[in-house]
Amino acid sequence: VQLVESGGGLVQAGGSLRLSCAASGRTFSRAAMSWVRQAPGKGLERVSAINSGGDTTTYADSVKGRFTISRDNAKNTLYLQMNSLKPEDTAVYFCARGWKEIDYRGQGTQVTVSS
Repeated sequence: VQLVESGGGLVQAGGSLRLSCAASGRTFSRAAMSWVRQAPGKGLERVSAINSGGDTTTYADSVKGRFTISRDNAKNTLYLQMNSLKPEDTAVYFCARGWKEIDYRGQGTQVTVSS
């Protein structure tokens, strides 16, 4: 399984970014997927997760109402739409396979939100 994130960058507070994760292999459509992040000096935090069919999602309280997770199983791609970004959202964002427990994750994409 290979997971490759893209879409990170530098944005001002209040701005938006859309992260994408391209997955290889034939198991993507059968797997729950997550976005997790790691801020400088902190541990991994699960931001959001989505079930295999895309009809059940969950969000960390810190991003609820601002972030939206989605997936396109035909394209083997996972997305994270991030709106109203805050400086505390600054982190490396990883795409990961799994709901609560993850077994694979990508290399990550840096998101930096300036105040």
